[in-house]
Order: sequence, then C-alpha cells, then structure tokens
Amino acid sequence: MSDNLVISIDAMGGDNSPRVVIEGINIAIKHNPDLRFLLFGDEAQINPLLKQYSKVAKVSKVIHSPERVKNEDKPSQVIRNRNTSMYMAIDAVRSGRAKAIVSAGNTGALMAISKMVLKTIKGIRRPAICTIMPHLSGQYVMLDLGANTECDAVNLAEFAIMGNIFAKHALDIEKPRVALLNIGAEEMKGKEEIRQALKILKNPLVNINCTGYVEPHEIANGTVDVIVADGFTGNIALKTIEGTARLIVSGIKSAIKTSILAMLGLPLFFSVIRKVKKSMDPRAYNGAMLIGLNGLSVKSHGGTDAFGYSVAINNAAKLVRQNFVETIRQEVEAVDLDEINQESIYEGYYL
Repeated sequence: MSDNLVISIDAMGGDNSPRVVIEGINIAIKHNPDLRFLLFGDEAQINPLLKQYSKVAKVSKVIHSPERVKNEDKPSQVIRNRNTSMYMAIDAVRSGRAKAIVSAGNTGALMAISKMVLKTIKGIRRPAICTIMPHLSGQYVMLDLGANTECDAVNLAEFAIMGNIFAKHALDIEKPRVALLNIGAEEMKGKEEIRQALKILKNPLVNINCTGYVEPHEIANGTVDVIVADGFTGNIALKTIEGTARLIVSGIKSAIKTSILAMLGLPLFFSVIRKVKKSMDPRAYNGAMLIGLNGLSVKSHGGTDAFGYSVAINNAAKLVRQNFVETIRQEVEAVDLDEINQESIYEGYYL
C-alpha cells in the first residue's frame, strides 16, 4: 500500500455497517483507483461481504477488532478502550499507517478519541466538526456541527479562524466572508459569548473578513462563506436544513404523482427536477471534517447509504491530497495569538 493513498475505515460504525461501508468503498474506488483501505472491524461480518465485492477485497486489508462503539455509548465509557474498531482506525492515522480515518459511528466518541489520540494543533483548544453545504450561488462552510455543545467566545473565535482557512482552500475563496450564527443582525443580539466572539474577530490582528451576524433564514442566501456556531446550535441548523431539503424533494414527487397535468409535463421538466433533487441531496455533502487535529478524521452520517459513504471517502481523499492538515497547522500558527491576548486582556476575553 506504500505507493497509494491509504484510508483507515471504522467498518463497524454507522446504522447499517459493515454492509453500507463496503458498498460505499466499492463506489469510491471507481473514481479513486489509487485508494487503499485498512478495514477495522469484525472479520466474521466483513469477510463474507468482501467475497461479494472482489474489487474492494483487492484494495483492502481487514484488521480484526473484538469490539465496536455503539451509538448509545458515552464517550467517557469508550475513550480508552483500544479494542474498538473506532479506536484502532484512528490510531492507524496516528501511527502513520493511514492518511485519514472515516467513521459513521458515534459522533461524541469519534471526537473524544480523535482528540485524545491525534491531539489538537498547537494554538487550538477545541477541534470542531466542519462541512460544506450548498447555497443559492455556490457553497459555504459551516462549523461546529456537534462536537462542542457548549462554547465560549474563544472557542467560537477559533472556529472562525479554522473555518476561514478551510473556505480559502476547499472553496478557493481568497477572502471568505465569515459570520456568527445569531438570532438577529444587531450587535447587541444573542448570548454574551457570541457578542464577545464578534469583538475578538473584529480585532485587526485576527485578519478575518468578519461581516458580523447571520440569521438562520439567511443561511441559504449566499451572503456569507463561513457560518460559525456552537455545536448544539450548528447541529440543529444542519439537521433542519437536511429535513427541509427532504421535505421539498418529497413534496415535488407527491405533487407530480397527484396531478395528471404534472405527469404529462414531466418529460419537459425532468432534467430541471433532477438537477434540483441532486443539489438538495444531503448525501452529496456527506463527510464532515474534525478540523483542528494533527490528523484527518472524517465523520459520515450514521444513517447514510452507500453513495453517501462514498462521498465521505472522496472528501477525505481530497483533503489528504491537498495536504490540508498541514495547511491548517501553518496558518493557525501564523496568527499571533499572544499579541491578540495582550490587546484582549482589558476586554475580558482571551484567545
């Protein structure tokens, strides 16, 4: 595997593992023939599936793990259990055997184990879950999406710094517009930590194009490139967006089925409907990065299908090829946090 890009896979993570995992790999290798995989999980469940997918078997090595992290497990219960497929898959990145880890398992556990094993980049206190989503005129970056349910102003400011870097490289935007998700546009709106985070980001030393606040109904408008929130708010916003997308697609299907005129006109609008459905398909944006770590850890939706899992793998491979972790490290270290601290000390917040 030395001449190829190796991805570590938590084959037991997710609602329908390991079948969806193997099927997802089968789709991913069609577009990424140089990928190789370390599959961590129960050999008794994985090996029979590999017999059905010979192409996956040729590019994969199965490493048996006697245990798995369940969805209901608390991070504190599994964080030091080195016998789970999740822990072993993450440790493969730490040891250099793989360039990235992909898991559809327990989000809290993935974050906790990734942070403990891979460690955070110097200057970053907490990593965040970050993903790319579509808006009216393109795409935007959103974080945190569930890793940190409670955040202070410093955490939010760090997320903004990392999101800014992510947008520059992943979306090729020279000066991303960064905004904090809030209940209003006025400077005095929202919780104290959000207002303090805005003060930090307005500091010229941070050197971010911070446009202020963005309200939930403006997310899809395309007015900002990076949306920053605590993990609780961000996760709710993400799931609301995904649910709304499914509702719209389902509504279009139902309307067509119940209308004779719509069915007659379907051939004329089929390409348009297909384009709308594709742009709103949550699976097409699956695979969120745990940003801020000394290693690439990618979270797939637990209930995704094979196509969605393949997208998560593709995203992981793309970020590895861009040497993204090192880019984050270099740009974060370039921010003079000590100087910002000296100016901030009289304001009562610290970075």
